[in-house]
Amino acid sequence: MSKVRIYSLAKELGLETQKMLELLDTLGVEYKSHSSTLDDDLVETIKGMVAEQKAESAVLSSEPVASDPASSAPSTPTPTAQTEGKRETPITQTAPSETAVATQERESDVAVQTPPADLMPHRAPVVTIMGHVDHGKTSLLDYIRKTKVAAKEAGGITQHVGAFEAQTSRGKVVFIDTPGHEAFTTIRARGAKVADIAIIVVAADDSIMPQTREAIAHAQAAKVPIIVAINKVDLPQADPDRVKTDLTQVNLVPEDFGGDTIVVNVSAKTGVGIEELLEYISLTAEIEDLRADPNGEFKGVVISSKVDKQMGVLTNLMVQAGTLNVGEFLVVGEGYGKIKAMTNTAGERIKSAGPSTPVQVLGFSVVPHPGEQAARAKDEHGARDLIAGRVDVRRDLEALTLESKKRLLTLAEVMGSLEQIREVNLILRADTQDSLEAIQYILSKYGNEDVVVNVLLAGVGAPSEGDVLLASTAEATILCFNVTAPGGVQRAADSRGISLKTYRIVYELEQEVERLLKGTVEPVFEERYLGRAEVRMVIPVPKVGHSIAGSYIQDGLFRRNAKAKVSRKGKVVFEGTLIGLKRFKDDAREVTQGYECGVNMDWDGFEVGDLIEAVEMVEIK
Repeated sequence: MSKVRIYSLAKELGLETQKMLELLDTLGVEYKSHSSTLDDDLVETIKGMVAEQKAESAVLSSEPVASDPASSAPSTPTPTAQTEGKRETPITQTAPSETAVATQERESDVAVQTPPADLMPHRAPVVTIMGHVDHGKTSLLDYIRKTKVAAKEAGGITQHVGAFEAQTSRGKVVFIDTPGHEAFTTIRARGAKVADIAIIVVAADDSIMPQTREAIAHAQAAKVPIIVAINKVDLPQADPDRVKTDLTQVNLVPEDFGGDTIVVNVSAKTGVGIEELLEYISLTAEIEDLRADPNGEFKGVVISSKVDKQMGVLTNLMVQAGTLNVGEFLVVGEGYGKIKAMTNTAGERIKSAGPSTPVQVLGFSVVPHPGEQAARAKDEHGARDLIAGRVDVRRDLEALTLESKKRLLTLAEVMGSLEQIREVNLILRADTQDSLEAIQYILSKYGNEDVVVNVLLAGVGAPSEGDVLLASTAEATILCFNVTAPGGVQRAADSRGISLKTYRIVYELEQEVERLLKGTVEPVFEERYLGRAEVRMVIPVPKVGHSIAGSYIQDGLFRRNAKAKVSRKGKVVFEGTLIGLKRFKDDAREVTQGYECGVNMDWDGFEVGDLIEAVEMVEIK
């Protein structure tokens, strides 16, 4: 028995996919997504129902409207394409009052300016493509650009705008050529949502790599629909089935495996699957029901900006709602500018731009940051007033933040409403893959009907500033096992208020997860990075029975009695305590970055080139 996909049947019957899904819901039919399949019997039933509905609609539209003798006044027929302009004046017993007429006019104006969400016109979906560096993101974008963009637009100008518009059989699709998933999250970190759909590119011959996992984590944290494009399927060593299996390990279960993640096999070299990918993008956008009012309030977001030596500040932004016109004043952050010129993705000068339109504008005196939201002002005076208000809000927030740091949070503030399901978001980093898998297995036992544990990202190696950025937007805790965060990453976490903790014993990490689940707020101890030193000389000391490491402090500082570990070629060879520090012949309590010192750890195994990392246990409330 053959099967038909839901979206194909909807297209055949001339229905929107969303309407087809609603029809299936009324019939009690279970499905995973719009690409799920239906049996022939069910297809015939649906075709019969749709035909009956269309027939009933045709009969009702052809029947004359019967007058109601009980009514005090006849109803006014709704004007159609044939009757518009020839509307008859209804005979009424009482003329409407001037107040009623004025009220109707005002309501009519409001309806035109701000229609209900379901009456707003659809807008084009905005798509971002992410994935591992060598898996073909740029090649995929280039192929779509060359085949779906007008010839005059494919000459490279789109790289300056940071986006391009592709024409497909289902309408326009806007692609953002972002430099990576961290830039994607940087935009979101400032409160802006620039992309509607995320395409994760995975090479068929390489499967999921660390950057792939990071890209998926960033897309999942942004809560945007994800479509996976398995690229390079034209290669002899391609193994798409392996990729699909690996996807299940990162909470993306393909439809073939009973999940709801759309997975498409493509080749950016030959073009295989590209049309199918674009079809799925349009279908997903249809399900998301993306709408925006071109006549409503303007809303936009900065994608990128730069300073041109000849032209000045050039800002690439996406119009999300309303219409942007040349000559208008825009406020971005605490700066403003008058739009002197505007360029579309084809490099053409334009005077206005509607929703889902990427443009490059000239007119700002300062460089806006990616992710900053743009608002329209009536004139320069209005722009200055808006900025003054934002400055006041910022100062109030700074004062409030300072005050909140001075007091302890109550249990209710930390946990929120006890009636709601709490989510504990984690980012895991470990020294080896085996350690990582063991920790994930332990964490899989936690969570219940009241609390859910979400591992947003798990990887081998020290945490990065990208992890801190993801944690800040997803309100996550970074837990490290046998790896220490670099000083810059730790400082970034501290400045953003992100909890970043390192553990050497699995049991202690497990205890921390239990505290997070229970919402415990009593003081706890955590390991905090102090500094790093390189061993440049090994000094034998026969009297004490072991060697002293003549070391150079590369970063941070060393403090006597601090905990430390010695690494050699990336592996930890010893862990102990800094029982003594010497500067020349004098004992030292503390030695800072840029100085040499003798390090005594009551160990005789130092070698030149070893790295020593010092940490301290601090009490955290």
